[in-house]
Amino acid sequence: MTAADRIALSEPLLGGNELAYLRECVESNFVSSAGPFVNDFEIKFAERVHSRHAVACASGTAALHVAMRIAGAGPGKLIAVSDFTFIASANAVSYTGADLLLVDSEQQTWNMNTELLYDDVCRRARLGRRIPDIVEVVHVLGHPADIEPLFELRSRFGIRLIEDAAEAHGARWRAGMVEGCQVGTVGDLGCFSFNGNKLITSGSGGMVVSNDAAAARRTRHLVNQAKSSEHGYVHDEIGYNYRMSNIAAAVGLAQLEQLDSFLLRKRTMAEQYDRLLASAPLRRPPRANWASPSHWLYSVLLRGQNNRVADVVHELNERGIQGRRLWPPLHRQRPYESCERLGGVVAEDLYQNGLSLPSSLGITSEEQGRVVTRLCNVLAHDGPQQKHAPESETQP
Repeated sequence: MTAADRIALSEPLLGGNELAYLRECVESNFVSSAGPFVNDFEIKFAERVHSRHAVACASGTAALHVAMRIAGAGPGKLIAVSDFTFIASANAVSYTGADLLLVDSEQQTWNMNTELLYDDVCRRARLGRRIPDIVEVVHVLGHPADIEPLFELRSRFGIRLIEDAAEAHGARWRAGMVEGCQVGTVGDLGCFSFNGNKLITSGSGGMVVSNDAAAARRTRHLVNQAKSSEHGYVHDEIGYNYRMSNIAAAVGLAQLEQLDSFLLRKRTMAEQYDRLLASAPLRRPPRANWASPSHWLYSVLLRGQNNRVADVVHELNERGIQGRRLWPPLHRQRPYESCERLGGVVAEDLYQNGLSLPSSLGITSEEQGRVVTRLCNVLAHDGPQQKHAPESETQP
């Protein structure tokens, strides 16, 4: 089998103004962090998600780190984080020296169980125990989280709210207090990623959005090494070299222009998989009636397979299908084994039985048919099972 025959997990689709904008960068000699595309990308992104302010960063992880700083994370602070997420969500907290409280997922959407967290915080408050200073809620795999219980925590206890929307560009709520709102825009700060495997990409990059002008100003300050003077090397606090390059912003802007068509492609892909997998022994992706997800990665839970997801992923890859296991819960990761946590059973089930299927923007119906045929053949295989080590996690 040639590389061209393989069906990739999540490849970008570069068919818009990317080349034209990159040529403009080169011809103008603006290839670093100074250049008009950065400002244009920030303005257009803020407009697209209906946020007042947006600040571009070098990566989604950088965006989360700066957002944590803005929200007040640091030594002695407690941050509640989804247990089931890519490790960058937790690392951004650890960079600040804060402690983590890992919160299990709920079955309906696989996102943070916000009702569980709400009940726990109320119990802690009654007992005079430490409560979280910040909640970082992840919109897992592009599905909006049940966020309204977190508004009540913010109102009652002053807890700050950061949205990790790295996987959920364009996803929104369809009901409740946040009806019509896009993810990333209803917390104190929202963070997006433009990694190469995301719905839109800038190669590598991220964005912090906020409706708070002061928060946006300080975000920009920290991203730019905390320079306190336009001229000279004067800095008033510890900052970071987290600026996005003009080249990355040029690609990101061209991708943003195609976001609506990309969301349609993803929805069509998900509907096709739904039809093809209707009778397969698995649970299809969650889709709450109050949410409009982005369908970033089409992910399923195997049922009746005796926790053989590692074998299934291995066999798919052997047959030219790039499947991937879902993330291990953070409580399984060595840096976070000793963290306090709420539950963990659902996150464990997602890891033991979950996998993502090829979900590239350019995937064809014929390729989806091949994926499903080979997956069903693997699931029907009754031969001896081999144990394979979990895949290394190199990107979310």
